[in-house]
Amino acid sequence: MSARDAWKSKLGFILAAVGSAVGLGNIWKFPYVVGKNGGSAFISIYLACIILVGIPILIAEIYIGKKSQLNPVGAFRFFQKGKIPFSPIGYSGVLCGIIILSYYSVITGWICHYLMLSFRGFYGTETEISTIFDNLNNTPWLNVAWHTFVMTAIMLILMKGVMKGIEKASKILMPILGILLLVLVCYSLTLDGMKDAWHFLTSPDFSKVTGGSLLEALGTSFFTLSLGIGAMITYGSYLKGEVNITKSAVQIALIDTLIAFLAGIVIFPIVFSNNLEPSAGPGLIFQTLPVLFAKMPGGHIVSVIFFALVLFAAVTSAISLLEVAVSFIIDEFKCSRIKAILIMGSVIWLLGILSAVSSWNVAGTPFLDLFDKIASCYMLPLGGLCTALVFGWAITTETKYKEIGSSVITKILLFAAKYVSPILLLIVFLKEIGSF
Repeated sequence: MSARDAWKSKLGFILAAVGSAVGLGNIWKFPYVVGKNGGSAFISIYLACIILVGIPILIAEIYIGKKSQLNPVGAFRFFQKGKIPFSPIGYSGVLCGIIILSYYSVITGWICHYLMLSFRGFYGTETEISTIFDNLNNTPWLNVAWHTFVMTAIMLILMKGVMKGIEKASKILMPILGILLLVLVCYSLTLDGMKDAWHFLTSPDFSKVTGGSLLEALGTSFFTLSLGIGAMITYGSYLKGEVNITKSAVQIALIDTLIAFLAGIVIFPIVFSNNLEPSAGPGLIFQTLPVLFAKMPGGHIVSVIFFALVLFAAVTSAISLLEVAVSFIIDEFKCSRIKAILIMGSVIWLLGILSAVSSWNVAGTPFLDLFDKIASCYMLPLGGLCTALVFGWAITTETKYKEIGSSVITKILLFAAKYVSPILLLIVFLKEIGSF
């Protein structure tokens, strides 16, 4: 076996980690939950959750990966003390990533389809445009074809390795994503709905905040940072030498949050300009926006830029999801990267076919929705809770100080990781269990 692959530079790690964190959760889910929970009041709570849970758990995952230089299963085994096994936490993370990527790839395929349609423009009646998604979703062979295309592309990127594959792709895709996002922000600033959107995003109305809003803010902060699935542990394991983990985690969280906020600035002016509700649901990207693009001046170009933006965000996240499983196979079964990619890519592709065929379901629930519920609502918060407990209680403070430092900010974040994060994540997990 060759030496473990590594990042070429700290910038490469930051961009790859941001790419893992920035995904559909930022471009679609964040604006949606902000709209549903009253705007900037929710954003204030979300930011508090990022500080109290997101960044502390991000520090924990990067530390666990860097210290162990292993995949999530091996990393938790590395820190095991006594007879209580920690490796099941890693297995859960790997399995969660596999489940998420199986349907995430299908959704990314939808984005590819809409990007292709955007190049020729959305034409037809409003009814015809709004039913494009239904036609796509009810055409199994097309969904499987796009799913296959996406998985093949992700596998080819990973075959180049960490430095020449993941890092190089991140250094190309993330700057392009940033440029596309800024272009769309500039466009949205010219729309009539920008004034209402800005007021919605900056003037808090806490009367609309409920207990459910608090839990959703916590869940969203966790989901958008790609925590609980071992992705940051895996990426952290490719770090070598001296790295300021606290600073890196804060940078990743700040960039991720900024992109989510800018996505809101892009979407809400379009929504308000067309007299729609800011809480427009999951169909916003695939059913509502295409109709609006067809009506808007320059909508043809805007739609191309928008779906390209969403595609880049989805691809960078998909790369990290597959890398978690690949790293696990390489470390645990001592096989080559190519073989590991072919094995796990094939497994995830086969599992994804269940989500690609919308007519297949369990008790009336499509596999895509079922997998999303299991992974996002149960496995992610449980994985984060266990990570917080291991990091906070199984690893001595002195040991963490040697790697992370002992500045005032670091001490506060480590306190949050040990006491605050586990409590909040336990509340979220128990809430989800109660709603099953």
